[in-house]
Amino acid sequence: MLGLIGGTGLNQLAGLEDVREHRVDTPYGEAAAPVQVGRFGDQSLAFLPRHGRGHRLPPHAINYRANVHALHQLGVESIIGVAAVGGISAHMAPGELVLPHDLIDYTWGREHSYSQDGDVPLQHVEFAPPYAPALREALLASARRQGVGLRQQAVHGVTQGPRLETVAEIRRLGRDGCDIVGMTGMPEAALAAELGIPYACLAVVVNWAAGIGQGGIHEEIERFVEMGMDKARRVIEGLSQPAEA
Repeated sequence: MLGLIGGTGLNQLAGLEDVREHRVDTPYGEAAAPVQVGRFGDQSLAFLPRHGRGHRLPPHAINYRANVHALHQLGVESIIGVAAVGGISAHMAPGELVLPHDLIDYTWGREHSYSQDGDVPLQHVEFAPPYAPALREALLASARRQGVGLRQQAVHGVTQGPRLETVAEIRRLGRDGCDIVGMTGMPEAALAAELGIPYACLAVVVNWAAGIGQGGIHEEIERFVEMGMDKARRVIEGLSQPAEA
């Protein structure tokens, strides 16, 4: 079963059928919302909105440990985290769909490991690369079948939020090598790694980062988020289609 974590713009998954809701009791508290399990295309899928129903939880206050563990308890075999991001590099324009290959974590104070409380054995998980290569290849193949443009190389800078970044901060991220910036990619990816679940991020560029674009950020987000999330849904649905010969 595929696990899908939705972010800004993907608080509900249109097309999910035969839905059963599961309120999962995890050792780390409740997930952001009940997990919806159903059929999406020809595949079994478990959907969880990371910000909760109504998009109420800010990025720094999400219980990432409970979210990922809830999917683990339901038996998901891989996880796709969909994220709305800002574009830093010139080719990461609003409307682009991006499959990052690496990340830099700028967050702080988040509960970022299952072993931090001493309840489970300490793990030093391998995190290079942070995104599962086989799952990334499957997403790329699906995008080709669906005729959806998908940029396959990007460094994802993950900031604390919930405020947007300053111009100086974006310049720093750019110097560090970041192509896109978001607020929810960590510790989600690392927690999946600790549980041995292949994880990939499917990022939708919904605005230019601060100091790069000419228009208003919120106006860009409103314009591009629905378009980008529709592309993401098509790629995810296409995962259930057979590979081309």
